[in-house]
Amino acid sequence: MTKHLFSHSPHNTTNHRIFLKQIKPTINMKLSIAITLSAIAGASAFAPSTNMSRTSAVRMSEVTPEEVGIEEPVVPELPAMSAAMPFMSRPAALTGAIAGDVGFDPLGFAKSEDDLMNYREAEVKHARLAMLAAAGWPLSEVFDKKIAAAMNMPALVDSSDRAPSILNGGLGKVSPVYWVGVLAVAGAVEFVGMNKAKNDPNYFPGSLGFDPLGAYPKNEADQKNMQLAEIKNGRLAMIAILAFAIQEFVSKTGVVDETPFFFYPLVQTLKMYTNSGYIQ
Repeated sequence: MTKHLFSHSPHNTTNHRIFLKQIKPTINMKLSIAITLSAIAGASAFAPSTNMSRTSAVRMSEVTPEEVGIEEPVVPELPAMSAAMPFMSRPAALTGAIAGDVGFDPLGFAKSEDDLMNYREAEVKHARLAMLAAAGWPLSEVFDKKIAAAMNMPALVDSSDRAPSILNGGLGKVSPVYWVGVLAVAGAVEFVGMNKAKNDPNYFPGSLGFDPLGAYPKNEADQKNMQLAEIKNGRLAMIAILAFAIQEFVSKTGVVDETPFFFYPLVQTLKMYTNSGYIQ
């Protein structure tokens, strides 16, 4: 039988070829499937895993800044008591964020941040006007008569060298043209300020952009210092103007005559004191 199976008779050779032709398509199909599966498996090895991505995202969301070494900014705790008046509670709207804010609001005018910004806008305007007036008031008493004589015009100061004011009187001697000019300038400044407040996102009270000498610093720390210096000097000027008006009303004497050593040379001051009886 073995001899029969491995015999190379023409009949057996023909059957063998027929058998190979029948199984060849099957082998090719299996080989193709195997190659396709291998390619898919190889490609999937380089493809991102959806489950892994989701797991990583969940784990990253659970990581706190302390675990990765990132320090969160420390927000300073606001004091409970007012810095200006330690025996009173700090007003809620006064957080110290603006220059010169030391928690001084004993009458509780600033109920909210909007109220605070409105009051700061008014304070800055009055402060700047008071600084101009604190310099202009005594200078007018020193130079008014000299300028008026040079221009053949009547002097505005009275016989006691007091500047015109509500308490001193004399405002009627001021030309109406001056008052019209003052109102026009004030209206223009107010219009510019309101326009900037509406359109400039970086606007803060008093920032009109007027800096012809370029004195406003570039870095934030120096800007804060200049804002603080301005509001402190402005508050002092407002007190000074009130003191000028009351002093001249009570003493009936001009500020420059009360304190001549601030406005006149030393020799002239000594002569004035000698003539007035201060120096015997």
